[in-house]
Amino acid sequence: MRRTHFGFRQVAEADKADLVGRVFDSVANKYDLMNDLMSLGIHRAWKRYAIMRSGVRAGQRVLDVAAGSGDLAVRFARRLGPTGHLVVTDVNPAMLDRGRARLIDAGYVDNVSFVRADAERLPFNDGYFDCLSISFGLRNVTRQERALSSMFRCLRPGGRLLVLEFSTPSSQALARVYDAYSFSVLPRLGGWVTGDADSYHYLVESIRRQPPQQELKEMMQQTGFERVDYHNLSGGIVALHVGYKL
Repeated sequence: MRRTHFGFRQVAEADKADLVGRVFDSVANKYDLMNDLMSLGIHRAWKRYAIMRSGVRAGQRVLDVAAGSGDLAVRFARRLGPTGHLVVTDVNPAMLDRGRARLIDAGYVDNVSFVRADAERLPFNDGYFDCLSISFGLRNVTRQERALSSMFRCLRPGGRLLVLEFSTPSSQALARVYDAYSFSVLPRLGGWVTGDADSYHYLVESIRRQPPQQELKEMMQQTGFERVDYHNLSGGIVALHVGYKL
């Protein structure tokens, strides 16, 4: 039986998706509030930077994978305009519903589609999209290489992938402060706000299991992406990786 990590636990590969699904079922209703509280609102700046680096223009086709509550998707929809097409996916129905509600509330209906989909098996034609993004979702995927391959297949030649994800702080001093905050404060905060401290223990642990910047860059290159580079944000707490299908 193949094994993988679920936070700091080892579980059967076949069980991870269900375990992650339970986490997001539990936190979906307070997901946006917790993002603001946990990052002190800085996650909004990280996402603005990702959109700026995306190069997305009106009329293009964009796929937002593991889109969660849709805060990045709204920004894409604004850039694409009525002639573009945004596809929003998430494997978790509760999170996909949150994203759908946010986009509808923002007035984006005609140029947006919603699809429940696993990042490892995206149900779209080869070479369809100009840009793909996955924001704070890759670390929850069981087989990241398979997801990257699936995203590569869906991109047109010249298209680009953006991976916005928690990463490894660039200094030991920052890493110590970040660890203390993550393990001492965040699960307690999650317990107070959502009533589910265990899910936030997993989310903190999943960040520590995510490959560091250079390793993820190499994984993207091995998948076929070229001109891969990453940009550290907030001292490497988060990194934006960008790769192209040439």
